[in-house]
Amino acid sequence: MNIDSLTTPAVIVDLDIVDRNIRTFEERLKPYGIAHRPHIKTHKSVEMARRQLAAGAIGITCAKLGEAEVFAAGGIADILLAYPLVGKDKLARFAALHQNVRMMTTVDSLEVARGLADVGAATGKPVDVLVELDLGMHRCGVQPQDAAAFAEAVRALGNLHVVGVMEYNALARTGLSIDGLRSALRQESDAVAAVVEELERRGFDVQVVSAGSTVAGMLPDALHGITEVRSGTYIYQDATAMDIGFATEADCAIRVVATVVSTPVAGRATVDAGSKTLTSDHAVHHPGYGVVVGHPGVTVCSLSEEHGCLEFDPEQTSFAIGDRIQIIPNHACVISNLTDGVYGVRGSEVVGPIRIDARGRNR
Repeated sequence: MNIDSLTTPAVIVDLDIVDRNIRTFEERLKPYGIAHRPHIKTHKSVEMARRQLAAGAIGITCAKLGEAEVFAAGGIADILLAYPLVGKDKLARFAALHQNVRMMTTVDSLEVARGLADVGAATGKPVDVLVELDLGMHRCGVQPQDAAAFAEAVRALGNLHVVGVMEYNALARTGLSIDGLRSALRQESDAVAAVVEELERRGFDVQVVSAGSTVAGMLPDALHGITEVRSGTYIYQDATAMDIGFATEADCAIRVVATVVSTPVAGRATVDAGSKTLTSDHAVHHPGYGVVVGHPGVTVCSLSEEHGCLEFDPEQTSFAIGDRIQIIPNHACVISNLTDGVYGVRGSEVVGPIRIDARGRNR
């Protein structure tokens, strides 16, 4: 089957690009002795996780229990749940996973830690936890200056093993240059290293020092003292990665194939992919809601639920009803949660469907 025969809107993933992105990423980390625990939120696919593990990843990262349950059922046996667990129902589900696969999770409050300690006591198997650090994003985490005392309080609860620390800062959307990102990563590494040093001084065996994001993994020379990174977007790349300078169109594996359905006025065309197919997230620098492949002068200027509006100079570009385009989304991670499956392609040929196993598993 050729891509042109797909009913639109359709999400395609170029498997040649995926394989190259995975291989290149692991090769980039190897000289620095940094392990990789990819975040599956980008693809939510057991098949894609298996590709990452086969290339050298040490395990996976999930945000939600629903994702972890799907991937554990799919045979993935080493999972970091990078999200605070609150509520007896979630603790019971975590306990079931904890008894069958290697699970780590994060703590940034004693309330969360007490629940996990109860899991450790009930299962007879202490829970491995990472102290999450807030390095300025103020989303989750303890302040670095409070981390060691907090870790001691967690340790005192019993039935928990504080095995390390985790941090995440959303650097990809800061608009910093690559040099600016490198400098920010060095500052983050310094802050994390100071926490690790204090933890070790207090007798903790710090085995895991986990840094977040594709940004960290793309710039491993800026990291020091980090044992593993949790990169997600790198497998597909997107318009944001292009804006930063991490990717070109040729590096972006995920695209939305759309059909022109209306040309209401000169310089405008409408395609059949709206906010229910593309993401409404903005890129760092690129205007609009995605990059139209092969058409640098065309902007996806607005989205409604089922319509995407293109804007362009009619003296330079024209579209006819029925024309097909490919759009690289601004944020790849959102796309997988908007569809039951994507089409794996090689070149212009469709080689088969890829199931989005954890679609909608957001709790």
